[in-house]
Amino acid sequence: MDVLLLAIYAAIVWFVFIKMKWLPWNITSQVIVVIIPVVALTVMILALNIVAPSSADVRVIKYVINVVPQVRGRVIEVPVDPNRPVKKGDVLFRIDPTPYQLTVRSLEAQLANSSASARELDEQLAGAVGKVSESRGAIGQADARIREVQSKLDLARMRVGQNRELVSTGAGDKFTLEKAETDVKELEAQLDTARSVAAQARATQVQATAGERQIKQRMTGTFENEYAPVAQIRAQLESAKWELSQTTVYAPANGYAINVQLRPGSFTAAFPITPAMTFVEDTYQVVALYHQNELHKVEPGNEAEFTLNAYPGRIIKATVDSIVWAQGQGQIANSTQLPTTGFGPMPPNRFPVKLTVAEQDAGLFLPAGAVGDGAIYTEHAQFLHVLRKVILRVGAKLDYLVLKLH
Repeated sequence: MDVLLLAIYAAIVWFVFIKMKWLPWNITSQVIVVIIPVVALTVMILALNIVAPSSADVRVIKYVINVVPQVRGRVIEVPVDPNRPVKKGDVLFRIDPTPYQLTVRSLEAQLANSSASARELDEQLAGAVGKVSESRGAIGQADARIREVQSKLDLARMRVGQNRELVSTGAGDKFTLEKAETDVKELEAQLDTARSVAAQARATQVQATAGERQIKQRMTGTFENEYAPVAQIRAQLESAKWELSQTTVYAPANGYAINVQLRPGSFTAAFPITPAMTFVEDTYQVVALYHQNELHKVEPGNEAEFTLNAYPGRIIKATVDSIVWAQGQGQIANSTQLPTTGFGPMPPNRFPVKLTVAEQDAGLFLPAGAVGDGAIYTEHAQFLHVLRKVILRVGAKLDYLVLKLH
């Protein structure tokens, strides 16, 4: 653009001073003719750098994911092709699932066994409760039998006393007395038997209660209303199933895999330092780097344009998303040393401006690491913006030139 303006100005000077000779061509006019474009271009460029700052360092940045499996094992399949577009959820590679399948089956068997043991405990508890109830009933029957025999014994003893009085006075029958005494002895024997049965029933109750308490203590270890050993094995089974699912690794997003050196038969493990492959997402960010004093007029929402060397002659529309007001010089690393400030001032660094690509160009493929030029058009001195747009477009056309001699 500068060259074009100088060419137009030179043509006007030639027409006025040389061809038409409307003004004299002397030292004074020559000095004036030279000073005018120098001052005008200087003022124009300085103003343009404020109201429409440009950047010769526009970069396309993409998210790069180091794909690391969650489990280790022998790779059996790598269906993904390097540098080919893949969709989110497509299979990147598979690990031999055999050992993880065996672990799942083993834990499923353990879970079934543990569940059966839990059901057996439930049945044992029900049996122990039944025995306690049965022993309580036996105690009740024994106590009732004791009371019954005791009452009969008291009556028999009373009759013995009455018969003795009658025999002593000669009014009673000796045979009746002997029978009454025999009945007392029989009832005393029955009372001893009833008491022995009651004691045995109480011992049975104590034993049944202890068994019930022991079973309940074994069942007190629960988690979420489930027997603790069963819950533990179930958790181990869920973990084993998750590990089994991780033997198939899927694409985390739309993008493409690069540096695919993984092959069937190789061994891979969950080790972040050595990823299995590198995956580049289609999602990108466009940033333009500016010096600090170029950004005091720039605001989010300003119109922006940029070009990429990968697309010669194309202008990509955008808007300013935000200014990243932070860079490495604003951070001091943790150290026991005092900050070094005596070797001279640190050179000023640049701040990135994040650009949002316009909807009309959102579908354009932007390679990761692509570079180019860009410009931001502020809300000030908008009549100068056309100059920056022309400069940017001329530069985009020059990208067609491949300047090398081999």
